[in-house]
Formats: sequence, structure tokens, C-alpha cells
Amino acid sequence: MDVAFSSWLVIALALAAANLPFFNEKLFAVLGANRVNGGAAPRVKPLALRLLELIVLYFVVGAIAFALEARLGNAFTHTWEFFAITGCLFLVLSFPGFVWRYLRKQRH
Repeated sequence: MDVAFSSWLVIALALAAANLPFFNEKLFAVLGANRVNGGAAPRVKPLALRLLELIVLYFVVGAIAFALEARLGNAFTHTWEFFAITGCLFLVLSFPGFVWRYLRKQRH
């Protein structure tokens, strides 16, 4: 695996992981799917839980990126500036999912 492929792989993983909390009602796309009062409507995941899931997925993608970086050569040390920039980039990548979940017009 070369540097270019691993870079695009991390970008694709970050894009998918950043939008995952907004495109489904299950926690990490695996856990959950409880029904409200035993009815037919699924329980809606609150925004706070979506943001917590977003933070956890940020660190998961970061761990994968660090592992790929270490596999290709020596892994660099990262300071707080790196995490601030990549955190903001992860939030920007999550914008399509946020728009789809909260800002688009709901048709009933």
C-alpha cells in the first residue's frame, strides 16, 4: 500500500464515519433500534448522542490513520494544533449528514 492510496483511504473512511451518526438511528450502526412504547415507530437518536458518536468515530478514524502511518514508515508526533485542525475537518465532513438529518424539508 503506497502513501497516496492510504491517504485517500483515510479520507474516505473519515467521510463515511463523519456522516454515519446522521444517516441511521442505531448507535454506531450496530446497537439499538428500540421502539417507542412498543409501537411501530423507531426511537429517534438525540443530537447529543449523535455528537458523542461523532467524537468516538473521530478517534477511531484517527487510530486507523495512525496505524497506516506507522505501517508506511515512522509515525510523527502530533500536537494540539493537529488535533484541532483534524477535528474541525471531521466536523466539516459531517456537514452533508447534518443537513440531510436536520435541515432538509421533511415530506410527510
